[in-house]
Amino acid sequence: MLGTSLTPDAVGRRTCDLTAIPAAYLQVGTYQRQILGPTLLAMLTVVFGASGNIGRHVANGLNSVGAQVRLTSRNPDMTTLPPGAEVVAADLERPETLSAALDGAHKVFLYAKPAGIDGFVAAAESAGVQHVTLLSSVAVVDLDPTSNPTAWMHMRVESALEASNLEWTFIRPGMFATNTLWLWQKAIREAGVIRLPYPDAQTAPVHEKDVAALAVAALTQPTHHGHAYIVSGPEAVTMRRQVQHIGEALGRGIAIEKSSVDDAREELVKTVPPFVAEAILDGWKAAAESPQSVSTTIADILGRPARTYAQWAEDHAADFR
Repeated sequence: MLGTSLTPDAVGRRTCDLTAIPAAYLQVGTYQRQILGPTLLAMLTVVFGASGNIGRHVANGLNSVGAQVRLTSRNPDMTTLPPGAEVVAADLERPETLSAALDGAHKVFLYAKPAGIDGFVAAAESAGVQHVTLLSSVAVVDLDPTSNPTAWMHMRVESALEASNLEWTFIRPGMFATNTLWLWQKAIREAGVIRLPYPDAQTAPVHEKDVAALAVAALTQPTHHGHAYIVSGPEAVTMRRQVQHIGEALGRGIAIEKSSVDDAREELVKTVPPFVAEAILDGWKAAAESPQSVSTTIADILGRPARTYAQWAEDHAADFR
């Protein structure tokens, strides 16, 4: 469960002592060139996963403050990226593609890919990269992260960065609001009915734009080096209420029916591996049994409230029509 402040890290990583930082430095989208400085803005930042749910917003945020950005894609010709952007082909699992992507780079936005992390670290150190902001997961603070495949995957990448010569910032979200797209989109579009094993389970989904804004702050302010941030949405919301928020955004009701855990598992494994399905079900069960607390990281770092799930539903209403 997420705490109201950054939880002490069970695997020995540093967490952030949220000191007072001038708001002008923290509100992504309101940076001024005289605040960031021409040297910082001239530093090249490479964004991996630039067409993903988070990466594309990181790229947009960096562009909005005038930073120099290079985007990567495994298949640039098949990916929709901003016109005129510098785009290079790179695959974290193919280390021979990384040197060109990182050439001249000072900073990197990275997602967790254990199979490629050693090759990435070697290429980044060789290229002279100074700082990496990693999209990690709150799962790494599990008391026994090695028993959780999701936790292990992210811990493996965090550990490799910690052991490197690179400066780092770890962003550890809990549940992404965008998860409800693949969970519920088809059912809402085709049947207008959502079946939930734990309709009153409370989660605190975080808007992908808030995660990206935090990443932009980490990439543009050295204050965040060496810190790990736990991130959630601003409020705990039952799954029943989340469905209702989507219905309100659509202007129509969505029926909610109770399902068995076995039926929910059967549906989940159509989309995700069994171990992921079990992790999701375990998380929902825990969220139904214990109050869901939230982190204040977004507000503390960005100087503004985090976006609510209702706002996310409004932003994504078209995706459910």
